[in-house]
Amino acid sequence: MRIIRTKDYEDMSARAADVIAAEVILKPDCVLGLATGSTPIGAYERLVERYRAGELDFSQVISYNLDEYRGLAHDDPQSYHYFMEQYLFSHVNIDPANTHVPDGANEDVEEATAGYDAQVAAAGYPDLQLLGIGNNGHIGFNEPDAAFSKGTYCVNLTESTIEANSRLFESADDVPRQAYTMGIGTIMRAKRVLVIANGEKKAQAVHDMIYGPITPSCPASVLQLHPDAIVIADEAALALCE
Repeated sequence: MRIIRTKDYEDMSARAADVIAAEVILKPDCVLGLATGSTPIGAYERLVERYRAGELDFSQVISYNLDEYRGLAHDDPQSYHYFMEQYLFSHVNIDPANTHVPDGANEDVEEATAGYDAQVAAAGYPDLQLLGIGNNGHIGFNEPDAAFSKGTYCVNLTESTIEANSRLFESADDVPRQAYTMGIGTIMRAKRVLVIANGEKKAQAVHDMIYGPITPSCPASVLQLHPDAIVIADEAALALCE
């Protein structure tokens, strides 16, 4: 696991954008695994800037997002499909047909999850998978559990995750209680994994991911076993990793 220490969120975002941009330049038809939440917004903004400057071409890029709230349609302003349109897809020349997000509006769990897994597998899995990390060590929506998950599945969100995400809703009561997420097994099949983290609230999770025992009680710890994992985090997030 390669650790890149950055000064702050802006520096973290720039370095993460560097890694993603390099993937697109070196392999124009690359498969990107993408993440949502507040952490990757800065990186997406920098990718948009580079596209507008003529430095990047997304026309052949294929993307697969990690997760989506169950019960939300693609056009729901709180959906992750909407998020990706807002912060990246609508600002670059990626083909909408090449962008994929789990179908939160599909109430048939088996169809929604197995179908998405089949799509990701048919694409050969991501060349680069972008990940954030939750305060409890979750990646995607893979919450602490008794065992590592395998393929895409429906997860019941923990109260800590609901509370953390409630800032994006009017209240915690409005946050969906379930989500479709790529499982740990699917994430680990990505050729390269890039984890980004910032802020002191992530310090314990980042420490446990890098140095703690490999355990499903900290899902991100499994990344210690990935052959090509990069962690880009600011000083606050790495405070316990001295």
